[in-house]
Amino acid sequence: MLIQDASLTEVRGLTSQQVAERLRQEGYNELSSSRKRGILAVAADVAREPMFLLLIAAGAVYLVLGSLGEALALLASIFLIIGITLYQERKTERALEALRDLSSPRALVIRDGTQQRIAGRDVVRGDLIVLAEGDRVPADGVLLSGANVTADESLLTGESVPVRKLPLARTTGAMADGGQTMARPGGDDQPFVYSGTLIVQGRGIAEVLATGPRSEIGKIGRALQGLRVERTPLQRETGRVVRFLAIWGLLLCVVLVVGYGLLRGQWLDGILAGIALAMSVLPEEFPVVLTVFLALGAWRLAQKRVLTRRVPAVETLGAATVLCVDKTGTLTQNRMTVRQLFSHGDTFSLGQHAEQPIPPAFRELAEYSVLASQSDPFDPMEKAIHAFAEAALPPADRSRSGWILVREYPLTPHLLAVTRVWASPESAGRMVATKGAPEAIADLCHLEGSARAALMEHVAEMVRDGLRVLGVARARAISPNLPAQPDGFDFELIGLIGLADPIRPEVPAAVQEAYGAGIRVVMITGDYPGTAQAIARRIGLRDPDRVITGPMLDAMDDAALRERVETTNIFARVVPEQKLRLVEALKARGEIVAMTGDGVNDAPALKAANIGIAMGGRGTDVAREAAALVLLDDDFSSIVRAVRMGRRIFDNLRKAMSYVLAIHVPIAGMALLPVLFGWPLVLMPVQIVFLELIIDPASSVVFEAEPEEADVMRRPPRDPRAPLFTRAIVGLSLLEGASIFAIVLAVFRLSLALGSSESEARALTFTTLVIANLALVLTTRSRTRVIFATLRSPNAALWWIIGGAVALLALVLYVPFLRGLFGFAFLHPNDLLICLAAGFASILWFEALKLARGWWLLSRARRAARSGSPGAASSP
Repeated sequence: MLIQDASLTEVRGLTSQQVAERLRQEGYNELSSSRKRGILAVAADVAREPMFLLLIAAGAVYLVLGSLGEALALLASIFLIIGITLYQERKTERALEALRDLSSPRALVIRDGTQQRIAGRDVVRGDLIVLAEGDRVPADGVLLSGANVTADESLLTGESVPVRKLPLARTTGAMADGGQTMARPGGDDQPFVYSGTLIVQGRGIAEVLATGPRSEIGKIGRALQGLRVERTPLQRETGRVVRFLAIWGLLLCVVLVVGYGLLRGQWLDGILAGIALAMSVLPEEFPVVLTVFLALGAWRLAQKRVLTRRVPAVETLGAATVLCVDKTGTLTQNRMTVRQLFSHGDTFSLGQHAEQPIPPAFRELAEYSVLASQSDPFDPMEKAIHAFAEAALPPADRSRSGWILVREYPLTPHLLAVTRVWASPESAGRMVATKGAPEAIADLCHLEGSARAALMEHVAEMVRDGLRVLGVARARAISPNLPAQPDGFDFELIGLIGLADPIRPEVPAAVQEAYGAGIRVVMITGDYPGTAQAIARRIGLRDPDRVITGPMLDAMDDAALRERVETTNIFARVVPEQKLRLVEALKARGEIVAMTGDGVNDAPALKAANIGIAMGGRGTDVAREAAALVLLDDDFSSIVRAVRMGRRIFDNLRKAMSYVLAIHVPIAGMALLPVLFGWPLVLMPVQIVFLELIIDPASSVVFEAEPEEADVMRRPPRDPRAPLFTRAIVGLSLLEGASIFAIVLAVFRLSLALGSSESEARALTFTTLVIANLALVLTTRSRTRVIFATLRSPNAALWWIIGGAVALLALVLYVPFLRGLFGFAFLHPNDLLICLAAGFASILWFEALKLARGWWLLSRARRAARSGSPGAASSP
């Protein structure tokens, strides 16, 4: 049943049982999306991969040669590869599904008599939704009550001009659930709101009439089939590397096949050798690793209460040099309490919880501050005012039975005050209450000279105590014709209200951690400079005495602003539109800017920032859509944790890529060199497939799960222009691969020189290569800590991979059928010890370098401590 003209306090909405029943009957409020890929679809994708085609070709050659066992082994390996791909795909898909659930539009609904913030997909028909400026409408509905509601319906109509909405009670002939269908979108003074449209002004309550595919956006076929995946800079760079290596690998393969056939006359064996070389060179792990890292990285950020809406933000996080953050709710708890009152020259301070009765002289201030607020507010400041008035005013002064809200004048950038006009049954006139920034209230009251100066002196006293200050005024309207703007009323100042908002306890430590990571923290607030400075000192912000205000910012040209932003960390009395200039000024100085925002007007700055961060708790849908990241808990420390996670993701991605590049060197070498010198072949397709079964999960699972390095937040931000494959990384990887190749080749040649058979030499060489591969995984886990130190860092995936690799190696060495399939001889315990020693010897030089670097840094720190120069002790 529809509620004709109800305030938020008079409605109860659906019950939990009704919601559950309607979800069961009608499903979730979501549009049809693309289907999940099944096994056949994944298999089809795998079938197009070069590695798959090489395996098919090798299997066909084995069949022609009459080697049925080898052909069946390659067939089995194809199914294994499909299984691994399915696992990785499902793991990535689950992460993306969780992110899609988190990123669906939110809705504020009234259920069981209370306001609840839920995911938009959980909205059901009959729900009462609370709509406010900046909200995306979650479902089709009819407006039951509201003030100054306008909506942007360009998504449905193509018209960019917002349209007015009137509540049902004020619309003649409008029926929402009485047999008539909803009107088409567009046109002023309709009561209907539509899914996907944007509330650009006002506030109201609507009842949901249609959800999901039954909504207007569903009917006209504007369903979103999923986000278009954009290629990130890392994906483009990785693609170039893969193409380069693939082209050279295929050229070498062709040369090898032709050379083998011409020199030995064995074309089929040459084709097998060429396929083995192509498989050893082809770096098909690179794109898989990158996809898994970015998807699971976004999922891990969500575990830290940071939602990733744009994948490139995962790459950019570790490069951030400046964090521009709001004060209220981000640095502070956004749980305000009224702490001080000023009225007609008298001051009254309240206790910690503002619950004690107030003197009669201040009751008018409390009364009109409530009248200028929402009836059932969501804003913490207005909640604090209501709580204060509830405890401070006698019941007779709190009663507003029969009062009707006639009009509301919202806050604008030009007038930072909210004005509400009430009709009282006890009086012929109308009561007008306004509250807002003290200077705005002073303007409305036409205060000049000494009166204005005295008021601002009291404001300054409150601000010095770190309070947020609001002015309150009243007026009376006799004429039924209300002015177009609030300044048309004849206001009288009542007084000031000072509210306290304690800082979040974890913020000071997070600010210091950001400084330790070489990241500036900049506070941007609409509050007074004194309030901002008081908060800045409590959280440990640097240079709290330097402040630029909004008016000062307007007076500067772009060149002057670029110079001043280098040394200023507090921007006060700033309106959202000015944030864009700050972002552009910082970016002009080469900074990588992370900017927080929550309002509709913050969207341009969020889009312009390198990393736009929207508030998930109090932010508007517009801000969330413009941002790359969303803070689910609006907490500054979550931003710092996200930076830490971003650095960890990039570090581990580099480790994985370095490992893949390094391990392909000995594999390619052992596939190529025996052919060139006429030695017995060591690596054929079946052996390379075995190695890939270790390399694939090690690179995409083990390194992704690796904890961050201890110094991850003690380094300066990385240069975002620096490539993933730097010369140093490529050089080190090639050196590691060459070291393993030298050891493995030495084992092979020595075993042949000592009279071992081909099968014995092949078994010894392959076992050494597998152990060296595992040793490379262990040493690549950290570029600074030795293996014994890294073993204390938990990584469950590591032990699964090592255990699986050892188990598979044991099977191919000691199960007669598999041993014959791989062309191996039986290895004795002494042989295994030789392989173990040789495998780990291949990475000992790198472990020694780590120890040498550690001793050098320690001695440097000791010298710095003795000389009293702490700056010299920092690691390079």
